[in-house]
Amino acid sequence: MTDLSALKPESQTRAIWAQFRTHKGAAFGLLVLGLLVLAVLIGPLLWDPPKLSVVEALKSKNLGPSLRFPLGTDQIGRDMLARMIQAGKVSLAVGFVAMFIALVVGTTIGVLAGYYRWLDGPLMRLTDVFLALPLIPLLLVLVMLFRDKVASLIGPELGAFTLIVFAIGITSWMQAARIVRGEVLALKEREYVLAARSIGTPARRIIWRHILPNVVSPVMVAATLGIADAIITESVLSFLGLGFPPDFPTWGRLLFDGLQYMQLYPERVIWPGLAISLTVLSVNYIGDGLRDALDPRIRGR
Repeated sequence: MTDLSALKPESQTRAIWAQFRTHKGAAFGLLVLGLLVLAVLIGPLLWDPPKLSVVEALKSKNLGPSLRFPLGTDQIGRDMLARMIQAGKVSLAVGFVAMFIALVVGTTIGVLAGYYRWLDGPLMRLTDVFLALPLIPLLLVLVMLFRDKVASLIGPELGAFTLIVFAIGITSWMQAARIVRGEVLALKEREYVLAARSIGTPARRIIWRHILPNVVSPVMVAATLGIADAIITESVLSFLGLGFPPDFPTWGRLLFDGLQYMQLYPERVIWPGLAISLTVLSVNYIGDGLRDALDPRIRGR
């Protein structure tokens, strides 16, 4: 007797996951990124740094790794493991939030440019203008102009986070816009979209019901790459001394603080540099795996 469960078609989610698992780099990247996220989330619960007085902190500055300080201490006696955990929380938050802003802006502009022909020219020229702008100098100007004003309104730490995340997100949407526009140009000529248009379906409903669900795949791939770009950009700003304040660490800020001690204490730049490298490498591998898993032509091979 035929087993009907064996004839049941495989769900799309299961097929995507099966293809994703076959990509060894993507599986490794997902594992490493998951461990990093888990470490910064539950790390403060598992590791309580020693409470030191001012005198003890001065005596404990620039120590090497030990059981009391697993990653050593910095130039004023602060525990480097605790600062790495706190810095990772900020750096990863910057990456995810800035990526979300960039995807929302890029997807909106890409859909409008691809679906409405009269908006295609102006929006794509706007995209070309942003692509032509030098990213790092532009971010430096934005931070220098608005850092004090935003800090006076919502505080130095939240102000720095809001300004840097918004600046990175608003200057990183162009690639997503181009990808989405290309997909929409092909999708709007499909039979189901033409049929919906022929029966008088409003354009807004067509976009929400037929266009946006079908651009999820390239958007997800662009999202993974956007996280890596945002983390690197924030690290560059902090490394140049124009990112977060010194008492609000990120991995880039730790690199900047440890630069002048690099020859005497190389581990001060090795740990944050390794964290940034592993995060960016993992995210890029995940993006490669998602691109292969979400492509039905590759998934069906």
